[in-house]
Amino acid sequence: MRCPYCNNPNTQVTDSRPVENESATRRRRLCKTCGGKWTTYERVQFQDFSVKKRSGGYQDFERSKLRRSITLALRKRPLERDKIDQLVTGVIRQLEQRGEREISSDLIGKYVMDSLATIDKVAYIRFASVYMDFQNTTDFESFIAKLQPTKEY
Repeated sequence: MRCPYCNNPNTQVTDSRPVENESATRRRRLCKTCGGKWTTYERVQFQDFSVKKRSGGYQDFERSKLRRSITLALRKRPLERDKIDQLVTGVIRQLEQRGEREISSDLIGKYVMDSLATIDKVAYIRFASVYMDFQNTTDFESFIAKLQPTKEY
């Protein structure tokens, strides 16, 4: 692998370990020429697929974009980074298992919401507010009311 700093092909792996429930490998690398250090991740990618947006347009699926939106929903919440990676990997595996080359953004949002609902209710509501395009406080109130268990006397 070439060094991202000096483009030298003479680099060395200094550490390698499994991450994300052993579905990926994290490698620490070192450039023998400039001394630059960086991390790479290897993971199996079954197939590329594109995302059909609500506007009707298409764009390539980006793992980093999915991770960023989930991380934003989980901002300042007590969840470890590895758990976030596992959540992202789980959503991607669900998408890959469908075997489709085009996935709607709504389906991705549904899978993320299903995952967040089991992990963190606050992050679930944060994500839902964007995914479901809440416009005012009554949207929040009605959504949260559906989450509250009904009390029977």
